[in-house]
Amino acid sequence: MTKQLVGIAASDGIAIGKAYLLTEPNLSFDRVSITDPEGEIKRLLDSFERSKNEIQGIREHVAMAVGEEEAQVFDAHLMVLADPELFDGIKNDITTNMVNAETSLSTVANMYISMFEAMEDNPYMKERAADIKDVTERVMAHLLGVKIPSPATINQEVVIVAKDLTPSDTAQLNRQFVKGFVTDIGGRTSHSAIMARSLEIPAVVGTKEVTQLVAEGDMVIIDGLEGNIVIRPDEETIAAYKQKAADFKAQQAEWAKLKDAESFTKDGKQIEIVANIGTPKDLTGVNENGAEGIGLYRTEFLYMDSEDFPTEDEQFVAYKTVLEGINGKAVVVRTMDIGGDKELPYLQLPEEMNPFLGYRAVRISLAETEMFRTQLRALLRASVYGTLRIMFPMIATLNEFRDAKAILEEEKANLLADGIEVSDDIQVGIMIEIPAAAVLAHQFAKEVDFFSIGTNDLIQYTMAADRMNERVSYLYQPYNPSILTLLKHVIDSAHAEGKWVGMCGEMAGDQTAVPLLLGLGLDEFSMSASSVLKTRSLVAKLDSKEMEKLADKAINECATVEEVIALVEEVKAAIS
Repeated sequence: MTKQLVGIAASDGIAIGKAYLLTEPNLSFDRVSITDPEGEIKRLLDSFERSKNEIQGIREHVAMAVGEEEAQVFDAHLMVLADPELFDGIKNDITTNMVNAETSLSTVANMYISMFEAMEDNPYMKERAADIKDVTERVMAHLLGVKIPSPATINQEVVIVAKDLTPSDTAQLNRQFVKGFVTDIGGRTSHSAIMARSLEIPAVVGTKEVTQLVAEGDMVIIDGLEGNIVIRPDEETIAAYKQKAADFKAQQAEWAKLKDAESFTKDGKQIEIVANIGTPKDLTGVNENGAEGIGLYRTEFLYMDSEDFPTEDEQFVAYKTVLEGINGKAVVVRTMDIGGDKELPYLQLPEEMNPFLGYRAVRISLAETEMFRTQLRALLRASVYGTLRIMFPMIATLNEFRDAKAILEEEKANLLADGIEVSDDIQVGIMIEIPAAAVLAHQFAKEVDFFSIGTNDLIQYTMAADRMNERVSYLYQPYNPSILTLLKHVIDSAHAEGKWVGMCGEMAGDQTAVPLLLGLGLDEFSMSASSVLKTRSLVAKLDSKEMEKLADKAINECATVEEVIALVEEVKAAIS
């Protein structure tokens, strides 16, 4: 029977396909006394072999589709399977206690996991606990005859249905086969939503119950334009959505004509529409979508994709690659933004009640100065290969900015003293994501070269609402008059000092927010590469003077977010 759901439109497009459920398998089992230990040992060996073959297949896929470095995580899993102590320990438990293989696997695996997790002062060993858990769960699934979903093994066109997608899940997605995905949880700023836009596949998130309503192989329609899901649609509905998909493809073809154009409003005001990236691999999408530069290079992925702190030379190569790959256009590089929901296994961060408000980003950089200096030296060395702009994240006070910039200047002087060339034209700015910095923007603007507004955090901190918490997600309101008032103060403060302002949060590519941001005077809009062309098309239809009136009315006459949205919809209806 056909069922319809409404979620949050996270990535544009229409996907129609059979459901692939990426859900946690049921690995429960009963302890059973046995009389044939050799038979149990054979079952165990078969399960080890099947797990090994699967992991090798996943590794090969990830190496080809994503990269050798990302694939190396699976080498640790293969090492676990090849460890004779693990296999022999399970085998001995079977013969000693005369129990089924499932029971012995669980007993021995849990012993190793507990032992490694107890090594608090050894991050490497704690990582091995996670490897053992992943691998033994796969072996257990084979013993039980339960399927473990793996995105990397998908070899036919599907749409993924999941509670949520982890970073490791998304790293394995193959756009050739994965046509879209839908999740129970998440919002437009969640990891899975951002990854969907980077991969340019349709996605709807936050449906709350899609995994409960969809069975493996069900036909599912994902409408990433409006946030609708149709489960087990009839032929008439499929035909209607195929036409909608064709219309959207035609619209994309029209947008593609703007690839090499500059970004001007209807009345001739020029702005910059640039892209956010996480790794040098993202440059392809940036260039194919005609972005005018990079407004946010999230360097923390260099740290997250490594088993130890990346060296100065490793970082230098990454930054140089990006600067050269953007053909002289400006690149805003954010220094390491670890903490909150982004952890490093080799960096022991303290346990905190609220890590999003704790020890993270520039706070870590100013405490772990050698790590910070390594990154700054790599950036300074790379600066001669393009137009580099350096941005410090999570700045709350002027002293934090001054301290960070002083370290940057020290490293620049050290490099020059060693005869290493450094660009003499590097702008240094900050992310505005903490309300304290936004309120004091008129003072910061006297000392920084630019602001880039990180709305993902600025909104959640201003509204006191965790953007990942479903119960308070209604308070994540980019168009709330209070947020718009804060943005206006930041932009006006920068302009008063002759400085420019960008925005690298998800709001910059939000088609409802763009008219408002244009009216507030935002200079640079940085977004997922897939949003660049449609934003350029929208901007070309807007008159900047009229948008100033719109923004002024939204701030001074509207009391609720609903009133602001209604205002913007009137404007967009008039130009469509």
